[in-house]
Amino acid sequence: MRNVRIFDTTLRDGEQAAGGALTIDEKLEIGRQLARLNVDVIEAGFPFTSPGDFRAVDLLARELRNVEVAGLSGFKREQIDTTWDALKAAARPLLHIVISTSDIHLQHQLHERREVVLDLTRDSVGHARTLTDHIEFSAMDATRSDLDFVSEVFSAAIESGATVVNFPDTVGYAQPAEFAEMVRYVMDQTRGIEDVVLSVHCHDDLGQAVANSLAAVKEGAAQVECTINGVGERAGNASLEEIVMALRTRGDYFAADTRLVSTELARSSRLVSNYMGMVVPPNKAVIGANAFAHASGLHQDGMLKERTTYEIMDPSDVGLDESSIVLGKTSGRHAFRDRLKRMGYRLADDEFQAAFQAFKEIADRKKTITDRDLEAIVQNEQRRAFHQTFELLHVQVSTGTGAMPTATVRLRSDDGEEHVDAGIGTGPVDAIYQAINRLVKVPNQLTEFSINSVTEGIDAIGEVTIRIESNGKTFSGHGADTDILVASAQAYVNALNRLMAGLGKGWSTTPEATLLADASGVPGI
Repeated sequence: MRNVRIFDTTLRDGEQAAGGALTIDEKLEIGRQLARLNVDVIEAGFPFTSPGDFRAVDLLARELRNVEVAGLSGFKREQIDTTWDALKAAARPLLHIVISTSDIHLQHQLHERREVVLDLTRDSVGHARTLTDHIEFSAMDATRSDLDFVSEVFSAAIESGATVVNFPDTVGYAQPAEFAEMVRYVMDQTRGIEDVVLSVHCHDDLGQAVANSLAAVKEGAAQVECTINGVGERAGNASLEEIVMALRTRGDYFAADTRLVSTELARSSRLVSNYMGMVVPPNKAVIGANAFAHASGLHQDGMLKERTTYEIMDPSDVGLDESSIVLGKTSGRHAFRDRLKRMGYRLADDEFQAAFQAFKEIADRKKTITDRDLEAIVQNEQRRAFHQTFELLHVQVSTGTGAMPTATVRLRSDDGEEHVDAGIGTGPVDAIYQAINRLVKVPNQLTEFSINSVTEGIDAIGEVTIRIESNGKTFSGHGADTDILVASAQAYVNALNRLMAGLGKGWSTTPEATLLADASGVPGI
C-alpha cells in the first residue's frame, strides 16, 4: 500500500478564505490539533505578508517537532530570506516557493516572458538551496499553462535543488479525467521527477477539487495539498477529511493510504469551523451532521439488520463517537483538568480557571457535559484570550407574544469602565444587537447569523456564529451557551472585538456614528 503525504494548508490557504482570519493563539491551537491528526506537512503561513504571519510560522516551527512545517514564499530573494528566518527553528522545515506559469498570469500579473520565469525559477530555488535542502516549488495556475512549459520549469526547479514540485489547479478549472492526463504528461516530460515528490493542490471552483486530487493520486502523485473542511480562497480547497477517508475506504481501488489518525478528523473539523466562523453543512461528506444519519424507513430497516447495508464507513473511524466520560456540576478541578489534557488541550492557569468557571456555570444548567460541550466551552473562553475592547457582563431580554422585544446589556470596556444601555428590536437578538450598538458605536453590517446545537437535548449548548462586514472586510464572531440569546450576544461582542483589533482605532465612537449592524433581516431573531 503506497503512502500519500498529506500537506495541510488550512493555516495558509485556508485562512485566506473571506472572513476566515485567525489569531495567533487560534493558529497555534489548530496547529497542535493538526499534529495530533498526524498530517505530514503543516503550511503555517506566508511570513513575508505580515508580522503576524511571520510570528505564527516561527512559533509553530519552534513548537511542532514531529511534523514538517512549511512557509510559503514568493520568488524574490528577500521574500525567501524572510520565510527562512521564520522557518529555520523547525525540526523539519519546508521552504515553499511559488511562481506563476500560465500565459494569463505572465501577461497580466507578472508582466514577464517565459524565459524570465525559467531564470527566476533557477535563481529562487538555487538561493533557497543555500539555506535548506528541503524545498517545494509550485507552478501557479499550472492547469491553464502550456504543459511543456510547466515541465521545463519543473525540470529547472529540480535541477536547482527542489525536492517537491507541486502541480496546482489554482482556479479549479480542470476536470478529473483531464487533470489525470495533465499529471501523467508532466510526469513523463519532467526531467528528474522520479527523484522528487510530485504534489497536487486543487481548488473547488467547479466542485472538483477532491475528485481531481484523487485522480492525481491514481496517476502516481505522492502528496496532496488540502485543508480541513475544504476551507480556502473563493470556493475553497480539496477537503482533507474526504481525501483521507476516500483513500482509506477505497484502498482496493487506489492502492494507497495516508498515515493520518482518522479518529481526530471530526474534532479537527469542529475546531476549524468554530475558529474560522464557517459552519459545516449538515450534508458535508464524512464529517457533516447528516453524514451518518438515516431518515428513510428502508435505510433504517437495513441499518438495524446490518450497519454496512447503508454505511461504508464506521462513524467511530472519523471520531464521531460520544465520549463515555461524564462530567457534571459535582465534578472537581482534577477531573476537569484530566479530561482536557486527554482531549489535547494545554491551558495556562488563568485560561484553565476561566474555562473551569464557565464549565461550572454551564453544569448548573445542564445535567451531563460531553466532550463536544467541553470543546465549545474551552474554545469560547480561548476566544477571549486576545485583547478585548469590550467584555459582555450581562444581558437581559423581555419578549413574547404581542410584546416589543427589549434588551438590556452591560459591557465592560478595556479601561475598566462599565456601560449599560437598552435597545428595541424586531426580535430578541435584534434588540440585543441594537443595545450593543448603542454602547459600542462601531459601523458595521451583519451579513450572516447561524445557530447550531452542540449536542442533543433541551439543555444542549447552543453555538452562534455570525459575520459582520465593515469597510469591505469581514469578521466572524462565535458564542456558546445553554441560553441562545446569551450566545448571540457573545458572538456579536466577539466579532466587534475582532473588528476593532483588526482595523485599529480609526473608528468614530461619537453618538453620530452610523450603526448598521441589524439582526432584523434574519427570520426569528
